[in-house]
Amino acid sequence: MINKIGKRAFAIVFSASVLTLGACSSAPDQEDIQRVPNKSAHALYEDAKQTLDSGLYARAIELLTAIDSRYPFGPFSKQVQMDLVYAHYQSGNTEQALATIDRFIRLNPNHKDLDYMYYMRGLVNIKADKNAFQEYFGIDRADRDANRTRVAFTDLSTLVKRFPKSDYAPEAKRRLVWLLNRMARYELKVANYYYEREAYLAAANRGKYVVEHYSQSSYLDPALEMMEKSYEKLGLKDLSEHARLTREYNKSNK
Repeated sequence: MINKIGKRAFAIVFSASVLTLGACSSAPDQEDIQRVPNKSAHALYEDAKQTLDSGLYARAIELLTAIDSRYPFGPFSKQVQMDLVYAHYQSGNTEQALATIDRFIRLNPNHKDLDYMYYMRGLVNIKADKNAFQEYFGIDRADRDANRTRVAFTDLSTLVKRFPKSDYAPEAKRRLVWLLNRMARYELKVANYYYEREAYLAAANRGKYVVEHYSQSSYLDPALEMMEKSYEKLGLKDLSEHARLTREYNKSNK
């Protein structure tokens, strides 16, 4: 069954996000669970699996939550929790997805599919950090706090380090490059904010932070440029010249 889960997870990478704009849902309440037919765990899971595969995520969440509630130690318990993560993710309910992931990791530290849960944790945190409506219409949101991005970076880094042979590792590495650039871009947005307000030391420090922590990003040169012009404004000629020479050295060695 995990093979199907894997296919679902990889499909997330290429799926359009527009459909999730109005799809957010919360966990079903007790009345919703009680309305689920009284069937065996196997029969309920078959219903849930078909519903999930059909993209009916709200109904799938009701069925899966009912199974999780009625058969917490049943043969499908771990699979149900993984499916719940996927369903909550697709429905835009990131907080519930994260709660389910964290519970799974805490209770199953040696589970064979732990790599999938770290992968999904990274994707959920990326989605939690997005404003799909604004991004769809091309509005740059790099000036938003990057805390969720940093958490997603940690999640996917954990996956790559702990499970280097995981089927999810290649996609996680690609996502890490994107996240690294996003974090660097955020720092430079803040640096520009300070520079425009003549807070040159703060601007230089933000540029320096990018150089020290995100040197592998595509924003190394802009960060050095920020340091160069900020130090110039502060009258720190030696530091400004050092930043300029470093930029030239990097360009000549590309």
